[in-house]
Amino acid sequence: MTQEKQKIAVIGAGFAGLSAALDLKKAGHNVIVFEAGTVPGGLASGFKEPGWDWSVERFYHHWFQSDSHLLGLIDELGWSDEVIFPKPVSVMYHKGKFYPFDSIPAAIMYPGLGWGINKIRFGLVGLYLRFTMNWKPLERVTTDAWMRNWAGNKVFESMWKPMLDGKFGENWADKVNMAWMWARLHVRTTRLGTFRGGFQKFADKFAQKLIDDGVDIRYSQPVKKISKSESGGLDVQVGEEAPEHFDKALVTLSPGLMAKLAPELPADYLGGLLKLNHMGAVVMTLSLKHPLSPDGYYWYNIPKQAGYPFLSLVEHTNFLKPEYFGGDHIIYIGDYLEKDHPNFSKTDDELLAEFLPHLKKINPDFSEDWVKKVWVSKTGYAQPIPLVDHSKNIPAIKTPVEGLWFASMSQVYPWDRGTNFAVEIGRRAANDMLQD
Repeated sequence: MTQEKQKIAVIGAGFAGLSAALDLKKAGHNVIVFEAGTVPGGLASGFKEPGWDWSVERFYHHWFQSDSHLLGLIDELGWSDEVIFPKPVSVMYHKGKFYPFDSIPAAIMYPGLGWGINKIRFGLVGLYLRFTMNWKPLERVTTDAWMRNWAGNKVFESMWKPMLDGKFGENWADKVNMAWMWARLHVRTTRLGTFRGGFQKFADKFAQKLIDDGVDIRYSQPVKKISKSESGGLDVQVGEEAPEHFDKALVTLSPGLMAKLAPELPADYLGGLLKLNHMGAVVMTLSLKHPLSPDGYYWYNIPKQAGYPFLSLVEHTNFLKPEYFGGDHIIYIGDYLEKDHPNFSKTDDELLAEFLPHLKKINPDFSEDWVKKVWVSKTGYAQPIPLVDHSKNIPAIKTPVEGLWFASMSQVYPWDRGTNFAVEIGRRAANDMLQD
């Protein structure tokens, strides 16, 4: 028996929304995607300067070889030959120097772990987390407590505490549960990938494929409200326009925006959305006349206690060729911050003045006249914060309002946010909608 054709709204043209739209359209429904921005891609969207062949993401992104949902989608679309996996070098900070840390031999040689028993414990813990599938007990304890117990204080404070401090800040770092850390170590690979032309190229191509298949994607159309219709179904209002009627709707935005869009949600579901904690992000992108890293390093992991006013420095053109960007050398300076952090209100010039002096620590020859152009991107919703027993906090994809569904990176737990799990939850939501 075939399903009756329905009119379905998808709110958000990020990877989750586009993936859901693909499956809903395949099932024969009339799908309309509403996107507040001017391009698809969501947090993985990018920009391109005149003279660049590739785009640059506003918030740096890459794929892992284990990203089966994303890579499976690309294979399904017939574009696997457009995915590349270079082998950049990531480094860790220790006593004023940076050391490669992207392979087993590099980890063995890294001096921050010391020698002997510490490296053995580091290796054994890594193997256990890599191979165990039993993550549920891990969410009952914090990463801080579990790692100190099993890896030891030295290993934890050298390796994992700086990451937690950087991603979650002093208010949350010691409260994040161990299942989150398990998920990162369980599936991630040292080999990093991207799409030829950049993530925006993929998003544009994906969106165009949907349009060619009959999906209506409406850009610069921020949804203002979703409400129950007296005749059944839902009314979706854009701006001050009259609401448009739909049989079903899927929202792929943040929990906070979901709460604003659908005030008719029951109090307990709304309260659950608003209780979810998350970190924001501020990312500065620079185009330089010269390469920054003297050693050709790609990703600098920088602990907060090292005195840098940012968490990571990523030289994108040590991952991809400068020729793709008209010969410019592209670097990202990024940090996860609480939503009320002063950096969210600082101007681009203020942030630049704060960040630039520290680039001399990376390369003493660096000079401010190397900088050609600066872009700053900010979002209040970048990293969900999973606390102990977090499973009970995850909002249901099917909301209590009939016909209304919700899929966000806050629901991919225990997995970490990223485009791979955006694809997974978008398609999972679409499947649930089709089975409903």
